[in-house]
Amino acid sequence: MNSKSTGAWVATYGMLIGLAFIFSYVEAIIPIPIPIPGVKLGLANLVTIVGLYTVGVKGTIAVSLVRIVLVGFTFGNASSMIYSLAGGCLSLVLMILARKLNWFSQIGVSIIGGMGHNIGQLSVAALVVQTAGVFYYLPFLMVAGVAAGAVVGLLGGLVTERIRGFIKKCK
Repeated sequence: MNSKSTGAWVATYGMLIGLAFIFSYVEAIIPIPIPIPGVKLGLANLVTIVGLYTVGVKGTIAVSLVRIVLVGFTFGNASSMIYSLAGGCLSLVLMILARKLNWFSQIGVSIIGGMGHNIGQLSVAALVVQTAGVFYYLPFLMVAGVAAGAVVGLLGGLVTERIRGFIKKCK
């Protein structure tokens, strides 16, 4: 790898991490008027879905993990970081599999990620409180995951196409 490609790599991943961090911050300061605990828009997932379609799996994993840890240290605590890691990791694994199978559009992959994130977090919650009762929220969180995943996937598709168009112009 030459220094020019290394610089481009560092800039690209730095930009993706920064965007995901900013989206997480925006989500942390703007409350959602929904009476269901744990429902979020998943704005940082926009970077994840775009990353899967532009920089690939390894880069997206790195960006996601760095973002979760940075956000956990900045806006949360060890507990929130564990929940985020569980949701983020399951979400990412499911999105990677869905992307590789090529059965779903970018919107479908994002919806799977949104639902996976909720399942991952509820699974950790069930372990922490030692009851499966937390899965009572699952149907509500699945609806929220589908809705947020669809919006994020739609936006991610638009952003991905813009990035691909920009790359073609630069060549």
